[in-house]
Amino acid sequence: MQRKLAYVEDDDVIRRNYSEMLRDEGFDVTAYSNKEDAIDAFRRGLPDLALLDVSLHGERDAGYQVCTELRTLSNELPIIFLTSHDGEIDKVSGLRLGADDYITKDASIDYIIIRIEALFRRIDAVRGATRTPATAPAASTQSSLEIDEVYSSASWKGTKIELPLTHFWILSALYSAPGQVKSHRELMQASNIVVEPNTITAHVKAIRDAFTAVDPEFQSIKTERGRGYRWVEA
Repeated sequence: MQRKLAYVEDDDVIRRNYSEMLRDEGFDVTAYSNKEDAIDAFRRGLPDLALLDVSLHGERDAGYQVCTELRTLSNELPIIFLTSHDGEIDKVSGLRLGADDYITKDASIDYIIIRIEALFRRIDAVRGATRTPATAPAASTQSSLEIDEVYSSASWKGTKIELPLTHFWILSALYSAPGQVKSHRELMQASNIVVEPNTITAHVKAIRDAFTAVDPEFQSIKTERGRGYRWVEA
């Protein structure tokens, strides 16, 4: 069965070229030139994966708006930004909104396909396997974090934290081994994605931002420079 890809890109030539290359790789591609048509279509039915440009018809954050809408519709849908915007702020912004990956348009089609297929393997794992529940860290007091593996949800001090699946799995991996440093590779494996190390860094930053939005004093995810990240109880 063909995987259904949605591609949102305002440049006619780029949209046509990428759509043709993706179809040549066996994907069923539906392309959209603007955010309005894309969002309307997504509300009627979701694709298997979405590829989004950041800027559409001069609107600098239109792709981010599409990503936000998609995340309200599904926490599991794979989302990749495919864009010419290569700034670190652009990347962090996209991942903070719930995208799983961020690829610039100078990447080869083979590289893009590898990243797409990695996300499809993750979805297959979600649908076909039971993940091991995260256990609360050993401590004399109850943890401020509550993890629900069944619904892939998290709460901090009684307040629900809205996290897309990639962020939830990274958080779960850190929380299940308090004090233990998790490398970028280990967090990549835990979240079932294939990305660059700095993409994991951006994901962790987005997770921190989600927690500090409800608790400005949050400091339970520590960075170990050159090694990775670890969870500590405050």
